[in-house]
This record gives sequence, C-alpha cells and structure tokens, in this order.
Amino acid sequence: MQIKDVLFAPGNGAFFYDDQAAIRAGAIQDGFIYINEPITPGFVSIRVPAFSLSIGLVLTDDTVVWGDIMGVQYSGAGGRDPLFETAQISDLTSRVVAPRLLEVDASRYLEATAKVLDLHEHKRLPLAIEYGVSQALLRTAAFLQRRTMAEVVCAEFNLPLPTRKVPIYCQSGDAREINVDKMILKSVDVLPHGLINSRQKFGVNGQTFMEFAKWVAARIRAIGHAGYQPVLHFDVYGWIGLEIGLEPQRIADFICTVADSVPGFALNIESPADFGSTQTQIENYAQIVSILDDRGSSARIVVDERCNTLEDIRLFAEAKAAHLVQIKTPDVGSIADTARAVLICKANNVGAYVGGSCTETDLSAQVSVHVSVATQADMMLAKPGMGVDEAFSIVGNEQNRLLAMLNRRRAHDEHVG
Repeated sequence: MQIKDVLFAPGNGAFFYDDQAAIRAGAIQDGFIYINEPITPGFVSIRVPAFSLSIGLVLTDDTVVWGDIMGVQYSGAGGRDPLFETAQISDLTSRVVAPRLLEVDASRYLEATAKVLDLHEHKRLPLAIEYGVSQALLRTAAFLQRRTMAEVVCAEFNLPLPTRKVPIYCQSGDAREINVDKMILKSVDVLPHGLINSRQKFGVNGQTFMEFAKWVAARIRAIGHAGYQPVLHFDVYGWIGLEIGLEPQRIADFICTVADSVPGFALNIESPADFGSTQTQIENYAQIVSILDDRGSSARIVVDERCNTLEDIRLFAEAKAAHLVQIKTPDVGSIADTARAVLICKANNVGAYVGGSCTETDLSAQVSVHVSVATQADMMLAKPGMGVDEAFSIVGNEQNRLLAMLNRRRAHDEHVG
C-alpha cells in the first residue's frame, strides 16, 4: 500500500465561524465583533476564529500529500453539522480514519475514498473529515498517477478532458463598496455576494437591498471596461422571506422587481427564504422557480440552506426547486460527492455552482477548482476568505495553470494518436 503514515497539523481557516441565528435575531455589530450572546450550540461568542486541521498522507517514498479539514462559516445553521472542534475532529480522525488510510490502494480514488470514509458506528463521519480526507486522497491519486487532480476526476467519472473555463464568483463580505470596486476592476465573472444577512442591510420591504443592487449595476457601468457585463449574484440569507413573508408569489414578485431595477444584467438571488425544512424548502422553491419561469424573468433562484448533502442536492435538482444549486463543498462532505452533485445537476438541467465557504483554505480551494473544471460546473466560488484579491488569485490562477496543463496533455495525445 502507498500510504505508510498520517500526519496532523492544526491550521486556520481564512475567516470566522459565525452564529447565523444570533445575527438573524438582531445581534449588534461593534467593529468586527458582535456583542450579543450566541444562540447556536457550540458557539462561545457570535463570531469565533475559523480553525482547520491539515491531514498529511506520508507515502512510501516519503512524499507528504495534504488535505484540509474545516467547517463552514454558518456552522450549525440550516441543517448543517455543528461547529468545528479541532480536538474532537483530530481524535476521531486519528482513531478511525488513519488506520483505514494505511490499508487502501490510494491510486484508485473512488474506491479508496469509499473505504476510508465508510460509516463509523453506523453513522457518517463528520462532513468536515470527509471533505479534508477526500482532498488528500485526490491529491495522492494524482501524484501516484502523474496526472492533475482534474484528470483523475475525469477518468473516475468517465468525463472528457475539459476545455472551458468555469466562471468565477467573488463574495464581498461587509466591505461591500470597496470590494465591489475591486471585482469590477478585475472583471470578475459573477459578483458581488453582498452579505445581505440582517434587517439593517435588507431594509424595510427590501428597499436598502434594492438600492444596493442598483448601485452595483451603476458602478459597473461607471468604472467597468466597455462590454463588461457580469452576472449579479446576491445572497440575501433568507431575508426576503423574513421581511416580506413566506408566500412564494410575493417572493417571486419582489425578485422580479429587483430584476427590473437592474436591466441588462442577469440576476441570481441566493437563499430568498428559509422555509424551515428540506421538504418545505423544495416545495416552495419549486413554486418560486415556476412563477419566475412562467413570467419569462431573467432572475434565477439559487438554493443554499436546507440543501447540504448529495441526497439533498438530488432532491432539489429532480424537483426543479432551484435554477442553480450551491454545492457547498464542506457541507457535501467528500469532494467526490461534489463531483457527483455537479453531474446530478447537469442531468436534471439545473445549474451547478461549486461553492464552499470563506472559512476554507488555499488547499481546499485548489482542489475545488480541479473538481469544478473537470465536471464543467456553471460557476465556482473564489475562496477562501472575504478579501476578494486573495481568493480570486488562488482560484483563478489554479484554473489557468490547470487549463494550460490540460491543453498540453491534449496536444500531446493528439500528436501520439
């Protein structure tokens, strides 16, 4: 077997874990912190630094290949796994996962991943562990096969070598105006996120949000280069439903009003409402999608909350309960399931957005690029962090390097053929 030892190294995620329930309940922001008491179990304060755990696979030639284990920013919200606890995750990984890693053929990616991430005590391992370990195994398979990670994914899922760039979506965090300018100057494909996660940012009847959307469109025209027309993608964290009500017709009406206020731009609205469970989310989102489609609206609904695992994604895609599914990589678990999720969306003619979280790391972002490009997702998140520049360079540069290597491989194969 190719793995002879397993290493662990504590690390930092690129942002913070936030108690979404407390923020939604009206927590007061004081500088970068929130001063109210936390609500979600596991949080000692509303905002806590994001930690990660690197897992290193020591191969027989002493090469060490790494993956990063971490949770998402809004851990414990919307049916997600609880807050990441480094000591607990480290203990479980070393006791349960490490022995399994020493026994698999790491050159066979899907087979090795299935064995290593098998049930423990009749339950799935924490999804953060699945995510980090599957990254390390994908890097290992690529190393052993002398291929890129994208080529391993293509081979395992019987996909052609990709040629198309995947559009990149940047998120602004709270520094909205400055970061929007950065995105426009760098000609980002999809922008700006906007972090519309409180009543203050959404406004009475959504007026504050609507004004921000119009400002973004005007700013693109003012400082963007000629012909630059990005997709506008706003994450409203359920606030349309919270402010306007949970009636699909009223939510669709509001979204159409926003779309009409930014003519000439394609509009994505992520998480328009939270209906409380996966099933009710599917039923109501499907109604909103149907209403928008019947009207011929250019606006698209993006699902995030209540759509976490591969099975959730399958249910939403089959029900046409979104125009675009955010495949939130740490919530899906194994990165192999992210690939499967993209393919499920494509099979159901639903858009696939390989997302994730600002709390991730450079390593997890790079792996996500390879899976996104291999499966030809509709868009992918610039991550980690909330600073725009760093995430856009990590994801964009990795994609460009990958496509250069794939083009060389394709040219070589055609020459040999």
